[in-house]
Amino acid sequence: MSLDVEQLVAGVRGPVLLPGSAEYERERAGFQTGFRHRPAVAVGATRAGDVRAAVRFAAERGLPVAVQSTGHGIVTAQDGEGVLITTRRMKAVTVDAGARTVRAEAGVQWGEVIERTAPHGLAPVSGSAPHIGVVGYLLGGGIGLLGRQTGYASDHVHAFDIVTADGALRRVTAGSDPDLFWALRGGGGNFGAVTAVETALVPVARLYGGGLRFAADSPADVLRAYRDWTLTLPEELTSSIGLMTCPRSPAFPEPLRGRYAAHVRIAFTGPADEGERLVAPLRALGPRVTDTVREMPYAEAGTIYQDPHVPHAYFGGNVLLRELDPDVLRTVADLAGPGAAVPCALDVRHLGGAFARRPPEPGAVGGRDAAYMLRVMTGGTAAPSTAARPVHQRVYDALKQWTVGRSPNSVYHDGAPVLPEQVRELFAAEDFERLRRVKTRHDPHNLFRFTHNIPPVDGG
Repeated sequence: MSLDVEQLVAGVRGPVLLPGSAEYERERAGFQTGFRHRPAVAVGATRAGDVRAAVRFAAERGLPVAVQSTGHGIVTAQDGEGVLITTRRMKAVTVDAGARTVRAEAGVQWGEVIERTAPHGLAPVSGSAPHIGVVGYLLGGGIGLLGRQTGYASDHVHAFDIVTADGALRRVTAGSDPDLFWALRGGGGNFGAVTAVETALVPVARLYGGGLRFAADSPADVLRAYRDWTLTLPEELTSSIGLMTCPRSPAFPEPLRGRYAAHVRIAFTGPADEGERLVAPLRALGPRVTDTVREMPYAEAGTIYQDPHVPHAYFGGNVLLRELDPDVLRTVADLAGPGAAVPCALDVRHLGGAFARRPPEPGAVGGRDAAYMLRVMTGGTAAPSTAARPVHQRVYDALKQWTVGRSPNSVYHDGAPVLPEQVRELFAAEDFERLRRVKTRHDPHNLFRFTHNIPPVDGG
């Protein structure tokens, strides 16, 4: 596609890049390396004015718009058309310690927020990885590190600054536009281009947390032991377990390289001695290869999960479960464990607690009655997703009886178009129709294309 971009170049401070240059390739790159946008033009926004200019340029020409910060959650990539707005240069962070709020621009990552809030004894309702983008995480709901105590991260948002399809920059709050504010808190980002967000902070300066790694030669038994343990926990303890065959890499302890292993991640805001008592049953499961559970400042919370920070390819999804039935865990382990047809990583996150409580002004987050989220992931390049897709689906089919929804934050398709029924699964039926009405009001021509696109009422 050939575009006359002189008007766009004149209207933005950041770079405007066309295919064929090294700068273009770097601009479209993100954390997800298996599937990348290949737009007709990429705009490196440095401010809200750049975003407005890019949106107006696209709208005048009927070009679809995608927005990318860190590029963790890309699903349906632009392929030779459209405008990609990258926000990674928009890095302003403003903390109001007295009001316990933080305002972060669209390129900010959680680690950058934590660095600014920790000196005040405050913490954001952040996720497990410090290199995750703030805005994308909040638009998807946000299953946080302390979520059983704090609830969904999007429930803590006070305001969004957003450029809508008409090119206007709006500050959206519960009072200014309750429907759009509701949709943005968990409904995804295809209602406009968010340039900044204001969200609440919580008074957390330290926690007792870390990870336990051990061999999982009998993964079904390990899953069942973890499930039974979670039934005994207070809301102040949020945890998860991951199971996978560890790569033969220095990033993993030598005794576990090439072996199937479990990694239990723990974040507890209560006293350390109480945390020791609560974690003791896990330590009794067997010999631990690593045990990093300790008292720590919240500033070090990013070390708990040890999420990979090097860009790579991955494909996967999740289901929200009202119960983790012990009898089906062996089936799950057989389908996606060490004997699976393709390598899989299983991840179970304990929900309940504050996740299940509806705040006075809830957003579009669905599946609040879920007690667990189970994810299945496969890494590599784009090609293995073809083989992985049916393996993952067999796990979800086995869990269908207990499934109450899916989390938008943890659905990573394989570059293929996302089907309408896959988007509908993310929301309650009445919420999906409400989201379509909001989309119709603010983006009737479907200018913005997000990970899980919600079409306008007249858009199919």
